[in-house]
Amino acid sequence: MAERSFKAEVEHLRLGDGGTFTGEGILAITKALLENGVGYVGGYQGAPISHLMDVLADAEDLMAELGVRFEANASEAAAGAMLAASVHYPIRGAVTFKGPVGVNVASDALANLSSSGVTGGALIIVGEDYGEGSSIMQERSHAFAMKSQFWLLDPRPNLPSIVKAVGDGFELSEVSNTPVMLMVRIRACHVTGQFPTRNNMPPPLTVRDALANPQRNVDRIVLPPMSYAQEHDKINNRWPAALRYIREHKLNEVFGPAEAPVGIVCQGGMYNGVIRALQRLGLADLHGQTSVPIYCLNVTYPILPDEFAEFCQGKQSVLIVEEGQPEFIEQHLSTHVLRGKMGVRLHGKDIFPMVGEYTGKVMHDAIEGFLRAEAPAMLPAQVLAPNEPAPEIPDLSKTVPVRPPGFCTGCPERPIFAAMKLVQQELGEHQISADIGCHLFASLPPFNIGGATMGYGLGPASNAAFDGGGEKRPISVIGDGGFWHNGLSSSFGNMMFNKSDGVAVIVDNYYSAATGGQDILSSRAQNPTKSTNNPISKALKGIGIDWVRQVDRTYDVAHMRDVLREALTTDAPGPRVIVASSECMLNKQRREKPLRAKAIKEGRRVEAPRFGVDETVCTGDHACIRLSGCPSLSLKRLDDPLRDDPVASIDQSCVGCGNCGEVAEAAVLCPSFYEARVVHNPTGWEARLDGWRQGIIGWLSRRRAAKRLTFGDAA
Repeated sequence: MAERSFKAEVEHLRLGDGGTFTGEGILAITKALLENGVGYVGGYQGAPISHLMDVLADAEDLMAELGVRFEANASEAAAGAMLAASVHYPIRGAVTFKGPVGVNVASDALANLSSSGVTGGALIIVGEDYGEGSSIMQERSHAFAMKSQFWLLDPRPNLPSIVKAVGDGFELSEVSNTPVMLMVRIRACHVTGQFPTRNNMPPPLTVRDALANPQRNVDRIVLPPMSYAQEHDKINNRWPAALRYIREHKLNEVFGPAEAPVGIVCQGGMYNGVIRALQRLGLADLHGQTSVPIYCLNVTYPILPDEFAEFCQGKQSVLIVEEGQPEFIEQHLSTHVLRGKMGVRLHGKDIFPMVGEYTGKVMHDAIEGFLRAEAPAMLPAQVLAPNEPAPEIPDLSKTVPVRPPGFCTGCPERPIFAAMKLVQQELGEHQISADIGCHLFASLPPFNIGGATMGYGLGPASNAAFDGGGEKRPISVIGDGGFWHNGLSSSFGNMMFNKSDGVAVIVDNYYSAATGGQDILSSRAQNPTKSTNNPISKALKGIGIDWVRQVDRTYDVAHMRDVLREALTTDAPGPRVIVASSECMLNKQRREKPLRAKAIKEGRRVEAPRFGVDETVCTGDHACIRLSGCPSLSLKRLDDPLRDDPVASIDQSCVGCGNCGEVAEAAVLCPSFYEARVVHNPTGWEARLDGWRQGIIGWLSRRRAAKRLTFGDAA
């Protein structure tokens, strides 16, 4: 069950000639693929590209009508390998995944694809979420494009430019027999806008047609001596063909006057930030008319030396706006300036910061600084006038507590780590490794468990050095998504082959939860187009791991603790694996809340659990918060002057999972937690019973108040 359904929006993908599409960037990409005769599409979810996979899944019926094959691949590597269909056949194919981590996973397949070259257009759409909106290490896909000789498109972040880039990418790929990478940044994925539509085009050659007439070309097999010839082909034929196409079809754009003392070269994805900064400086209008010439690189690799030289003619200095590091484009252009003895001064990372996202303020301050130094006459008088110093912004990190990311309310993974803390309290601290996924939040407060993470599906493998036996067994944690992505072979196969003495916990929340709740092999849902309900434990037994324990309710903290203790103390040989299963609460609420709301609206009786804390019983030691960390658990100060410490309190966001009470019981903390049942549309008997109860409670309350008043008067 994906985080968001695009069923309604998918109908707009049927628009044809003369229509106008309105929507998000990811929908525009899908529409562009269909308009350009794509024959097959695939990929792996990951922010900011997850929703594109969701759109493709929801559009599967439409693609089937056109003869387009859709594959929700098991990993980015599987997606990259899928593009092999375009090596020998003139079929257009596209795959998508998160970059650069997806590119890292797919690198083997992509490198081979680039070496062999393609016959049909091959497009890799990567979601580049560089900056503080990212959830990954700060790297760029640009380096891979240079390493393997991919052509890299970075279109301006508006729908017409993105749609055009899809068509340009396919044609550039075909004319140069080279795969093309299309980079869409996090804001481009979700930007909204309009573009004129064309009719969807069935692929001239479908994958079904290709199966009926198999083709092969020995020149495209990556084996000696063909691989040596392929390297020459890249430089002697593919590269010049790409340069010609980019120049003749004007894929890069120039804005502003033909003559000016300075100019700006920017990545296409940075164009909006550049033009906004110029607007704020009074050098551009709302329609994009600029007084400062801009050379917009919608193709950031390869660079066209002649085109760049033409832009630099008559200019004293040029500013390069390149987000991220290393500064690949700046280094490349500096080489051409030196070789061509162009006599123009280049600025870039000497003005812009080397690292970090180019936010609006960073962009404004850097461009203003460049113009003040190189062309002050271009700046309006009000900009050049000395301004009052801006008020100093206080360092809020000294007063505002850090708010690290954490588990959602009711998350079934929280009790797993509460149990792990209890076991470590008993057996001592253990070496614990993590994986990519929601469970990685356990490395942060309040759990502070584990830390190292080496890649998706590699959690147990990253503990391999400690798996040979020792005083304490190492523990590794991996999610069900990571297990099916790469973990079964690279982690658990590795553990079994090397007779690991370690313990692995597989957090099975029924979905690829961290990327939006997409189904995977072990999902419990009945998916009409995918194979689900394949138990993880069965796969483990299939590779020879015998010590497997299935926990079907992670909220039972005491049981979870006992199973962990057993795994860490048993004399049984070989790897020990715990499959800890409970449904992701976010997905559960997405499914159940609409059904519950509908039932209440229809007048049917609905009972919902709610938990609370008895303020008179709570001791205020807050151990429940330290062991749970649920966002619905907070602190509350009492009016009682004899009790200074705040007590625990459960707010309205509680989803009734019961974890707080389970933790309290397992840790033998306190009996202050209670469970109540909220009844909507009660029966007649329940309404009368509630009336009697309220009457008795009211009478007791009035009696107590009267006694207090009497004792108060006596005093």
